[in-house]
Amino acid sequence: MPAFDSAALDALAAGRYGDPFAILGPHEASGHVVVRTIQPGARGVDLLTSSGEKPITMRCIHEAGIFEGELTRNDTYRLRVDWGGSVQIFDDSYRFPPLLGDLDLHLLGEGRQLKLADCLGAVFMRIDGVAGVRFAIWAPNACRVSVIGDFNAWDGRRHSMRLRHGAGVWELFIPGLAIGSLYKFEILTRDGAILLKADPIARQFEGPPATAAIVGDNAPFSWTDDLWMQRRNAHSDAPLSIYEVHVASWRRHDDGRPFLWRELADTLIPYVTDLGFTHIEFMPIMAHPFGGSWGYQPLSQFAPMPILGTPDEFAFFVDRCHVAGLGVILDWVPAHFPTDAYGLIRFDGTALYEHEDPREGFHQDWNTLIYNFGRNEVRNFLIASALFWLDRYHVDGIRVDAVASMLYRDYSRAEGQWIPNRFGGRENLEAIDFLLELSDAITEYAPGSMLIAEESTAWPGVSAPVDKGGLGFTHKWNMGWMHDTLRYIAQDPINRRYHHDDMTFGLIYAFSERFILPISHDEVVYGKSSLLGKMPGDNWQRFANLRAYLSFMWTQPGKKLLFMGQEFGQANEWNHDLQLAWPEAEAPHHGGVRHLVRDLNRVYCAEPALSCTDFDPSGFRWLIGDDRNQSVFAWLRQTGNSEETILVVANFTPVPRHAYRVGVPSPGHWVEVLNSDAATYGGSDLGNLGGANAETVASHGMAASLSLTLPPLGVLILRKDR
Repeated sequence: MPAFDSAALDALAAGRYGDPFAILGPHEASGHVVVRTIQPGARGVDLLTSSGEKPITMRCIHEAGIFEGELTRNDTYRLRVDWGGSVQIFDDSYRFPPLLGDLDLHLLGEGRQLKLADCLGAVFMRIDGVAGVRFAIWAPNACRVSVIGDFNAWDGRRHSMRLRHGAGVWELFIPGLAIGSLYKFEILTRDGAILLKADPIARQFEGPPATAAIVGDNAPFSWTDDLWMQRRNAHSDAPLSIYEVHVASWRRHDDGRPFLWRELADTLIPYVTDLGFTHIEFMPIMAHPFGGSWGYQPLSQFAPMPILGTPDEFAFFVDRCHVAGLGVILDWVPAHFPTDAYGLIRFDGTALYEHEDPREGFHQDWNTLIYNFGRNEVRNFLIASALFWLDRYHVDGIRVDAVASMLYRDYSRAEGQWIPNRFGGRENLEAIDFLLELSDAITEYAPGSMLIAEESTAWPGVSAPVDKGGLGFTHKWNMGWMHDTLRYIAQDPINRRYHHDDMTFGLIYAFSERFILPISHDEVVYGKSSLLGKMPGDNWQRFANLRAYLSFMWTQPGKKLLFMGQEFGQANEWNHDLQLAWPEAEAPHHGGVRHLVRDLNRVYCAEPALSCTDFDPSGFRWLIGDDRNQSVFAWLRQTGNSEETILVVANFTPVPRHAYRVGVPSPGHWVEVLNSDAATYGGSDLGNLGGANAETVASHGMAASLSLTLPPLGVLILRKDR
């Protein structure tokens, strides 16, 4: 007799039975084996045994399409299903044993399964010589979970999954399923609702508005970048000059389609290398449903954007970058996730990935949900995602978005809208633990990778090592420097004397973190205007201001980041629906800015004093920081080698300064390495005819000095002649 009653069959037929393996598949019964299968809509089902016996016709035991047949012995078998017009032969999912091992389940429960994409999601594999796909999903509060897809008519009754009790993980092996198949998960909640959910661990997705995951190919990519991977070092003081890109709007075809990864390999890579940048940073390329979020509301933490090509094509692009000497950094978003119904929100009918209480679990600014960093499985999900991009795709670093919103429980909340931590404070202790764990994991499993924080507060030690009490990031964006200097450069030059400290204040804390100086997408959108648009004055002055500002930025302590389009002074602010204004880039003044950026990168990479002491206060010295009436600044960048010392002099007024004396460490000839006012950049070509001789006239605490001509709205970079 079966160990179930007709009510169990009714529940199975209705898709409301949570233990399908108790009924379906082979079961020992009084010396023979009973096999049951559910095939709704089938006209008939036969058992085909491996021993080659005559097919065994299964009898229908429930009108919904539940069939039963008997084997004389415990033999392997296949099912032959007559659909009334077509016949399908396949292996039975319910004859395969549990596949996830006890160690996997243990690590999942502890939040230490860092190879999560090899454990959960859809993994193509062979079991006893049978090819197929193992599906696994964490949904501990679900009453039933099924795999649905184009292979089973999206019918949740046909492939209900097995619950691995204790871990809250459901799994099922579907033999014969091919790479490229579409699938989702159908979840029955405790209150009887049916949810259709995307796989959180999917490696590949359909493009929006479609929402199905795609069974991806988990075979390794054939990399050619071994030497690059061996040499990279996140803590190096080498030049780091980053070109930030929103991939879908960098360049588009005439019909509006963005360039794909293979096309970008032939266009973006040579463009960026020609400009001398060392790295490309992509705004989030993880699959996301709404383009207007720029990727900062991702629904997948493991799959690249489908509109740009396949996962292997993205790997091909990264490989080509590395061969060309370019690093790749990805923006990554663990601070929040969107509320799309097919995503992580109330994934199994409960607040699984988020907090139940909106005071902890809802971002008012972005109308998004906040991960529950206190759950082992949620931390595991996110850390495994970061490691996945660093390992699977060889990316060189991740920039963590919105870190400030993670660190503080009262971030952008009024009194009464937030819950204090267990000590009564505002710090988000669980998020801090998550960031520390993330840093440790990357250090151990992805050595040489960068971990960059977009963090806008004065939280101490963001880029200090974990063992020294820091958060363990390798770099931090210097948002204060960016705001101060942009406020200054937007002033009419006649008023800059009243804002002089905006340009010097950043040096008070410049060496408290390993800073990157960012002019990012956030500064050239939403009515803030482009970088060129922020500049005051007539057309000539606007371009001169821009060239001077970029030259100031490239010679200040800190690594560099510039958002696409600003390298040629795009006139309009960035619009994610349009490509960059490429015809404008060829105009003389715009081309001059691009030429300047190329030369700034060349000088930055060639002169050790401009990069190797970015995080060392001994490498910077103000010579002139108080000439507010003339808006002139001068400083030294220096190493322990006096021959590598760099002098920078900036004049932020449109008035030329003649015979302006600046102290230098030693007499002799000083070469004008770069002049932002050079004619080749679109300037007035006022300067010092390539250099000047230092006299033994003491000035600014130096034994010698130069008498210089300072060009209007110009920056000079000089070096002692070698």
